Amino acid sequence: MRDYQKYATVVAVFATVLYAALTIAAFGMISLLADRDVITDPNAGPLVGPSMTAAAALVVFILMLLLGLRTRPENQRIAVGYSLGTGFVAFVSFLLVGAFLFALNAELPADSISFAGSLFVGPFAATAGILGFIVTLLYSMVLASRMPERGRPLWPWERRGD
Repeated sequence: MRDYQKYATVVAVFATVLYAALTIAAFGMISLLADRDVITDPNAGPLVGPSMTAAAALVVFILMLLLGLRTRPENQRIAVGYSLGTGFVAFVSFLLVGAFLFALNAELPADSISFAGSLFVGPFAATAGILGFIVTLLYSMVLASRMPERGRPLWPWERRGD
């Protein structure tokens, strides 16, 4: 693994932790302000909500990692379109994992569809997607800002040619 790939991997791990923390905090604030639970159906069980958030975080991590590992440092740019796509995939994975896990406990398949519909119109799935977009955009900005560097940062006295 090359140095730029190691750097991209470490930054992707930290960005994923940031995404998870922001998502949990945003869900808590929205829940408090809207006086609404993230999972409104009591038949969902205690693991559906955390599993949906973990799935969205995993998708964001994988897509950021693909962006960082495939693109050489001299070709890194701020990836707005890629970030939009990542946000959309995080939104969809949040919904699909929730519907799938709810279907495991539901008696009727229509219950799972109505659960996914309630998530779709609620603010929480959109928040997962928007935060996926923002964190991936920031990740691409960090990688693009490191483009002119070659190696580790140097102190002023270490730069002999300047």
